Amino acid sequence: MKALILVGGFGTRLRPLTLSVPKPLVEFANKPMILHQIEALKAIGVTEVVLAINYQPEVMLNFLKEFEAKVGITITCSQETEPLGTAGPLALARDKLVDGSGSPFFVLNSDVISDYPLKEMIDFHKSHGGEASIMVTKVDEPSKYGVVVMEESTGMVERFVEKPKLFVGNKINAGIYLLSPSVLDRIELRPTSIEKEIFPKIASEQKLFAMVLPGFWMDIGQPRDYITGLRLYLDSLRKQSSPKLASGPNIVGNVLVHETAKVGEGCLIGPDVAIGPGCVVESGVRLSRCTVMRGVRIKKHACVSGSIIGWHSTVGQWARVENMTILGEDVHVCDEVYSNGGVVLPHKEIKSSILKPEIVM
Repeated sequence: MKALILVGGFGTRLRPLTLSVPKPLVEFANKPMILHQIEALKAIGVTEVVLAINYQPEVMLNFLKEFEAKVGITITCSQETEPLGTAGPLALARDKLVDGSGSPFFVLNSDVISDYPLKEMIDFHKSHGGEASIMVTKVDEPSKYGVVVMEESTGMVERFVEKPKLFVGNKINAGIYLLSPSVLDRIELRPTSIEKEIFPKIASEQKLFAMVLPGFWMDIGQPRDYITGLRLYLDSLRKQSSPKLASGPNIVGNVLVHETAKVGEGCLIGPDVAIGPGCVVESGVRLSRCTVMRGVRIKKHACVSGSIIGWHSTVGQWARVENMTILGEDVHVCDEVYSNGGVVLPHKEIKSSILKPEIVM
Protein backbone atom coordinates (compact mmCIF):
# COMPACT_ATOMS: atom_id res chain seq x y z
CA MET A 1 0.00 0.00 0.00
CA LYS A 2 0.99 3.60 -0.54
CA ALA A 3 0.23 6.87 1.22
CA LEU A 4 0.50 10.57 0.43
CA ILE A 5 1.09 13.11 3.20
CA LEU A 6 0.10 16.70 2.38
CA VAL A 7 3.01 18.66 3.80
CA GLY A 8 2.37 21.88 1.90
CA GLY A 9 3.80 25.24 2.73
CA PHE A 10 5.58 27.46 5.18
CA GLY A 11 3.92 26.59 8.48
CA THR A 12 3.39 30.27 9.23
CA ARG A 13 0.97 29.56 12.09
CA LEU A 14 3.71 27.76 14.03
CA ARG A 15 6.31 30.49 13.63
CA PRO A 16 8.83 31.12 15.15
CA LEU A 17 9.50 27.35 15.38
CA THR A 18 9.10 26.90 11.62
CA LEU A 19 11.75 29.54 10.96
CA SER A 20 14.27 26.87 12.04
CA VAL A 21 12.83 23.67 10.53
CA PRO A 22 9.96 22.78 8.18
CA LYS A 23 6.75 22.27 10.17
CA PRO A 24 6.53 18.46 9.82
CA LEU A 25 9.93 18.20 11.51
CA VAL A 26 8.92 20.24 14.56
CA GLU A 27 8.85 17.79 17.46
CA PHE A 28 5.56 16.85 19.04
CA ALA A 29 5.85 14.70 22.18
CA ASN A 30 9.60 14.29 21.46
CA LYS A 31 9.14 13.04 17.90
CA PRO A 32 8.87 15.04 14.65
CA MET A 33 5.17 15.48 13.83
CA ILE A 34 5.39 13.60 10.56
CA LEU A 35 7.01 10.53 12.17
CA HIS A 36 3.86 9.90 14.20
CA GLN A 37 2.05 9.44 10.90
CA ILE A 38 4.75 7.52 9.06
CA GLU A 39 5.07 5.02 11.91
CA ALA A 40 1.30 4.50 12.01
CA LEU A 41 1.26 3.91 8.23
CA LYS A 42 4.18 1.49 8.42
CA ALA A 43 2.42 -0.46 11.20
CA ILE A 44 -0.51 -1.34 8.94
CA GLY A 45 1.61 -2.37 5.97
CA VAL A 46 2.15 0.81 3.93
CA THR A 47 5.44 0.37 2.04
CA GLU A 48 5.83 3.76 0.37
CA VAL A 49 5.06 7.28 1.60
CA VAL A 50 5.00 10.23 -0.79
CA LEU A 51 5.39 13.71 0.69
CA ALA A 52 3.61 16.47 -1.25
CA ILE A 53 5.72 19.49 -0.52
CA ASN A 54 6.47 22.96 -1.90
CA TYR A 55 8.94 24.29 0.66
CA GLN A 56 12.45 23.14 1.63
CA PRO A 57 12.25 19.59 0.22
CA GLU A 58 16.03 19.13 0.71
CA VAL A 59 15.82 19.65 4.46
CA MET A 60 12.90 17.24 4.72
CA LEU A 61 14.49 14.56 2.58
CA ASN A 62 17.88 14.71 4.28
CA PHE A 63 16.20 14.18 7.60
CA LEU A 64 13.89 11.44 6.38
CA LYS A 65 16.61 9.49 4.54
CA GLU A 66 18.23 8.46 7.83
CA PHE A 67 14.80 7.59 9.13
CA GLU A 68 13.86 5.55 6.06
CA ALA A 69 16.32 2.81 6.91
CA LYS A 70 15.33 2.74 10.59
CA VAL A 71 11.65 2.28 9.90
CA GLY A 72 12.05 0.26 6.71
CA ILE A 73 9.73 2.29 4.49
CA THR A 74 10.34 4.14 1.20
CA ILE A 75 9.91 7.91 1.44
CA THR A 76 9.82 10.06 -1.70
CA CYS A 77 8.97 13.69 -2.41
CA SER A 78 6.58 15.13 -4.93
CA GLN A 79 7.54 18.78 -5.25
CA GLU A 80 5.09 21.47 -6.32
CA THR A 81 6.48 24.48 -8.12
CA GLU A 82 3.32 26.40 -7.21
CA PRO A 83 0.90 25.70 -4.35
CA LEU A 84 -1.68 23.21 -5.66
CA GLY A 85 -4.17 23.20 -2.78
CA THR A 86 -5.23 19.90 -1.23
CA ALA A 87 -6.19 17.97 -4.40
CA GLY A 88 -3.68 19.20 -7.01
CA PRO A 89 -0.80 17.38 -5.26
CA LEU A 90 -2.61 14.06 -5.81
CA ALA A 91 -2.67 14.67 -9.56
CA LEU A 92 1.00 15.65 -9.47
CA ALA A 93 1.98 12.46 -7.60
CA ARG A 94 -0.29 10.23 -9.67
CA ASP A 95 2.51 8.06 -11.10
CA LYS A 96 3.90 7.47 -7.61
CA LEU A 97 0.50 6.48 -6.17
CA VAL A 98 -0.86 4.18 -8.86
CA ASP A 99 0.85 0.86 -9.45
CA GLY A 100 -1.89 -0.84 -11.45
CA SER A 101 -2.94 -3.11 -8.58
CA GLY A 102 -6.13 -1.10 -8.05
CA SER A 103 -5.54 -0.97 -4.29
CA PRO A 104 -6.58 2.20 -2.45
CA PHE A 105 -4.08 4.66 -0.97
CA PHE A 106 -4.09 6.87 2.13
CA VAL A 107 -3.97 10.67 2.10
CA LEU A 108 -3.18 12.49 5.36
CA ASN A 109 -2.88 16.14 6.38
CA SER A 110 0.49 16.50 8.08
CA ASP A 111 -0.87 18.59 10.99
CA VAL A 112 -3.27 15.95 12.26
CA ILE A 113 -2.51 13.97 15.40
CA SER A 114 -4.77 11.09 16.48
CA ASP A 115 -4.78 7.37 17.30
CA TYR A 116 -4.72 6.69 13.53
CA PRO A 117 -7.15 3.73 13.33
CA LEU A 118 -5.98 2.97 9.80
CA LYS A 119 -6.57 -0.77 9.93
CA GLU A 120 -10.23 -0.15 10.80
CA MET A 121 -10.41 2.35 7.96
CA ILE A 122 -9.25 -0.25 5.42
CA ASP A 123 -11.96 -2.65 6.64
CA PHE A 124 -14.55 0.13 6.46
CA HIS A 125 -13.51 1.05 2.91
CA LYS A 126 -13.79 -2.56 1.75
CA SER A 127 -17.19 -2.98 3.41
CA HIS A 128 -18.98 -0.05 1.74
CA GLY A 129 -17.56 -0.54 -1.75
CA GLY A 130 -17.61 3.20 -2.53
CA GLU A 131 -14.89 5.25 -4.13
CA ALA A 132 -13.55 7.18 -1.15
CA SER A 133 -13.56 7.02 2.66
CA ILE A 134 -12.93 9.97 4.92
CA MET A 135 -12.38 10.04 8.64
CA VAL A 136 -14.60 12.46 10.59
CA THR A 137 -14.36 13.57 14.19
CA LYS A 138 -16.94 15.00 16.58
CA VAL A 139 -16.37 18.57 17.78
CA ASP A 140 -18.06 20.80 20.36
CA GLU A 141 -18.18 23.90 18.15
CA PRO A 142 -19.05 22.78 14.61
CA SER A 143 -19.69 26.38 13.48
CA LYS A 144 -15.91 26.96 13.21
CA TYR A 145 -15.47 24.13 10.68
CA GLY A 146 -16.80 22.49 7.55
CA VAL A 147 -19.40 19.99 8.76
CA VAL A 148 -19.91 16.60 7.11
CA VAL A 149 -23.60 15.66 6.94
CA MET A 150 -23.85 11.87 6.75
CA GLU A 151 -26.26 8.99 7.08
CA GLU A 152 -25.58 7.59 10.56
CA SER A 153 -26.20 3.90 9.80
CA THR A 154 -24.15 3.50 6.60
CA GLY A 155 -21.76 6.46 6.87
CA MET A 156 -22.75 7.66 3.39
CA VAL A 157 -21.92 11.35 3.04
CA GLU A 158 -24.83 13.49 1.88
CA ARG A 159 -23.25 16.94 1.75
CA PHE A 160 -20.76 19.36 3.26
CA VAL A 161 -21.75 22.57 5.02
CA GLU A 162 -19.02 25.19 5.48
CA LYS A 163 -19.11 26.96 8.91
CA PRO A 164 -22.86 26.39 9.46
CA LYS A 165 -24.89 29.12 11.21
CA LEU A 166 -27.61 26.60 12.11
CA PHE A 167 -26.81 23.21 13.61
CA VAL A 168 -26.62 20.51 10.90
CA GLY A 169 -24.31 18.09 12.71
CA ASN A 170 -21.14 17.97 14.79
CA LYS A 171 -18.83 15.86 12.62
CA ILE A 172 -15.98 17.47 10.73
CA ASN A 173 -13.41 16.26 8.23
CA ALA A 174 -10.45 14.87 10.21
CA GLY A 175 -7.96 15.09 7.32
CA ILE A 176 -7.40 11.32 6.90
CA TYR A 177 -8.64 9.72 3.67
CA LEU A 178 -8.54 6.35 1.94
CA LEU A 179 -9.11 6.72 -1.80
CA SER A 180 -9.55 4.31 -4.67
CA PRO A 181 -7.28 5.07 -7.67
CA SER A 182 -10.33 6.13 -9.74
CA VAL A 183 -10.54 9.30 -7.61
CA LEU A 184 -7.40 10.51 -9.40
CA ASP A 185 -9.34 10.59 -12.69
CA ARG A 186 -11.47 13.35 -11.16
CA ILE A 187 -8.55 15.63 -10.32
CA GLU A 188 -6.86 18.02 -12.75
CA LEU A 189 -3.30 19.20 -12.32
CA ARG A 190 -4.10 22.70 -11.08
CA PRO A 191 -4.72 24.33 -7.69
CA THR A 192 -7.80 22.47 -6.39
CA SER A 193 -9.42 21.79 -3.04
CA ILE A 194 -10.23 18.16 -2.33
CA GLU A 195 -12.69 19.21 0.39
CA LYS A 196 -14.58 21.85 -1.62
CA GLU A 197 -14.39 20.50 -5.18
CA ILE A 198 -13.63 16.77 -5.32
CA PHE A 199 -15.42 15.28 -2.30
CA PRO A 200 -18.79 17.05 -2.89
CA LYS A 201 -18.77 15.63 -6.45
CA ILE A 202 -18.15 12.07 -5.20
CA ALA A 203 -20.78 12.55 -2.49
CA SER A 204 -23.37 13.62 -5.08
CA GLU A 205 -22.86 10.22 -6.73
CA GLN A 206 -23.28 8.50 -3.34
CA LYS A 207 -19.77 7.08 -3.47
CA LEU A 208 -18.25 8.91 -0.48
CA PHE A 209 -18.41 7.36 2.98
CA ALA A 210 -17.35 8.69 6.37
CA MET A 211 -16.09 6.77 9.37
CA VAL A 212 -16.30 8.36 12.82
CA LEU A 213 -12.85 8.49 14.36
CA PRO A 214 -12.60 6.68 17.68
CA GLY A 215 -10.30 8.28 20.24
CA PHE A 216 -8.74 11.74 20.19
CA TRP A 217 -8.01 14.12 17.29
CA MET A 218 -6.31 17.47 16.98
CA ASP A 219 -4.98 19.71 14.22
CA ILE A 220 -1.75 20.85 15.87
CA GLY A 221 -0.83 23.45 13.24
CA GLN A 222 -0.96 26.35 15.70
CA PRO A 223 0.45 26.83 19.20
CA ARG A 224 -2.74 26.69 21.28
CA ASP A 225 -3.90 23.53 19.51
CA TYR A 226 -0.40 22.07 19.75
CA ILE A 227 -0.56 22.37 23.55
CA THR A 228 -4.10 20.90 23.61
CA GLY A 229 -2.96 18.12 21.26
CA LEU A 230 -0.13 17.25 23.65
CA ARG A 231 -2.62 16.85 26.50
CA LEU A 232 -4.85 14.56 24.39
CA TYR A 233 -1.88 12.53 23.13
CA LEU A 234 -0.45 12.00 26.63
CA ASP A 235 -3.92 11.14 27.87
CA SER A 236 -4.13 8.48 25.18
CA LEU A 237 -0.73 7.07 26.27
CA ARG A 238 -2.07 6.92 29.84
CA LYS A 239 -5.13 4.94 28.69
CA GLN A 240 -2.78 2.45 27.01
CA SER A 241 -0.70 2.30 30.24
CA SER A 242 2.33 3.31 28.16
CA PRO A 243 5.74 2.71 29.79
CA LYS A 244 6.94 5.94 28.09
CA LEU A 245 5.21 8.11 30.73
CA ALA A 246 7.39 9.30 33.57
CA SER A 247 6.62 8.56 37.18
CA GLY A 248 8.06 9.66 40.50
CA PRO A 249 7.46 11.94 43.48
CA ASN A 250 8.07 15.12 41.43
CA ILE A 251 5.75 14.13 38.53
CA VAL A 252 2.09 15.22 38.41
CA GLY A 253 -0.24 13.81 35.76
CA ASN A 254 1.08 12.80 32.34
CA VAL A 255 4.69 13.69 31.55
CA LEU A 256 7.24 12.55 28.95
CA VAL A 257 10.91 12.93 29.86
CA HIS A 258 13.54 11.90 27.31
CA GLU A 259 16.06 9.45 28.77
CA THR A 260 18.95 11.86 28.08
CA ALA A 261 17.31 14.78 29.93
CA LYS A 262 18.34 15.65 33.47
CA VAL A 263 15.83 16.83 36.08
CA GLY A 264 17.11 18.36 39.33
CA GLU A 265 15.85 18.02 42.89
CA GLY A 266 12.70 19.60 44.24
CA CYS A 267 11.09 20.14 40.84
CA LEU A 268 7.39 19.76 40.16
CA ILE A 269 6.76 18.59 36.60
CA GLY A 270 3.31 18.20 35.01
CA PRO A 271 0.63 17.80 34.05
CA ASP A 272 0.97 17.57 30.24
CA VAL A 273 4.67 18.22 29.80
CA ALA A 274 7.18 16.90 27.25
CA ILE A 275 10.90 17.33 27.99
CA GLY A 276 13.18 16.65 25.00
CA PRO A 277 16.62 15.08 24.59
CA GLY A 278 19.60 16.67 26.32
CA CYS A 279 17.50 19.11 28.33
CA VAL A 280 18.64 20.26 31.76
CA VAL A 281 15.97 21.18 34.27
CA GLU A 282 17.68 22.57 37.37
CA SER A 283 16.41 22.26 40.94
CA GLY A 284 13.14 23.78 42.13
CA VAL A 285 11.68 24.29 38.65
CA ARG A 286 7.91 24.17 38.02
CA LEU A 287 6.72 23.00 34.57
CA SER A 288 3.11 22.48 33.45
CA ARG A 289 1.28 22.20 30.09
CA CYS A 290 4.41 22.88 28.07
CA THR A 291 6.90 21.45 25.63
CA VAL A 292 10.63 21.84 26.26
CA MET A 293 12.57 20.98 23.11
CA ARG A 294 16.00 19.45 22.57
CA GLY A 295 18.96 21.03 24.39
CA VAL A 296 17.02 23.52 26.52
CA ARG A 297 18.19 24.59 29.97
CA ILE A 298 15.63 25.71 32.55
CA LYS A 299 17.47 27.30 35.46
CA LYS A 300 16.70 27.09 39.16
CA HIS A 301 13.22 27.97 40.42
CA ALA A 302 11.94 29.06 37.00
CA CYS A 303 8.27 28.48 36.21
CA VAL A 304 7.00 27.58 32.73
CA SER A 305 3.34 26.93 31.90
CA GLY A 306 1.22 26.79 28.73
CA SER A 307 4.23 27.52 26.52
CA ILE A 308 6.66 26.06 23.98
CA ILE A 309 10.39 26.44 24.60
CA GLY A 310 12.34 26.05 21.33
CA TRP A 311 15.59 24.18 20.78
CA HIS A 312 18.70 25.14 22.79
CA SER A 313 16.97 28.03 24.56
CA THR A 314 17.48 29.00 28.21
CA VAL A 315 15.02 30.18 30.81
CA GLY A 316 16.81 32.06 33.60
CA GLN A 317 16.59 31.62 37.38
CA TRP A 318 13.25 32.65 38.92
CA ALA A 319 11.96 33.58 35.46
CA ARG A 320 8.29 33.06 34.73
CA VAL A 321 7.15 32.06 31.24
CA GLU A 322 3.43 31.54 30.60
CA ASN A 323 0.26 32.17 28.57
CA MET A 324 1.31 30.71 25.18
CA THR A 325 4.81 32.12 25.17
CA ILE A 326 6.65 30.62 22.21
CA LEU A 327 10.45 30.85 22.23
CA GLY A 328 12.12 30.17 18.88
CA GLU A 329 15.45 28.39 18.60
CA ASP A 330 18.31 29.66 20.81
CA VAL A 331 16.39 32.28 22.79
CA HIS A 332 17.72 33.30 26.18
CA VAL A 333 15.36 34.63 28.83
CA CYS A 334 17.40 36.34 31.54
CA ASP A 335 17.03 35.75 35.28
CA GLU A 336 13.82 37.01 36.94
CA VAL A 337 12.22 38.02 33.63
CA TYR A 338 8.48 37.52 33.08
CA SER A 339 6.97 36.59 29.69
CA ASN A 340 3.21 36.80 29.29
CA GLY A 341 2.51 35.36 25.82
CA GLY A 342 5.67 36.63 24.15
CA VAL A 343 6.41 35.14 20.74
CA VAL A 344 10.17 35.43 20.35
CA LEU A 345 12.09 34.92 17.10
CA PRO A 346 15.27 32.81 17.09
CA HIS A 347 18.64 33.91 18.53
CA LYS A 348 17.32 36.62 20.84
CA GLU A 349 18.17 37.56 24.42
CA ILE A 350 15.24 38.77 26.52
CA LYS A 351 16.49 41.12 29.23
CA SER A 352 13.24 42.82 30.21
CA SER A 353 9.77 41.45 30.87
CA ILE A 354 7.11 40.98 28.19
CA LEU A 355 3.96 42.09 29.99
CA LYS A 356 1.38 41.45 27.28
CA PRO A 357 1.30 39.05 24.32
CA GLU A 358 3.48 40.46 21.54
CA ILE A 359 6.01 39.42 18.92
CA VAL A 360 9.65 40.12 19.74
CA MET A 361 11.66 40.41 16.53
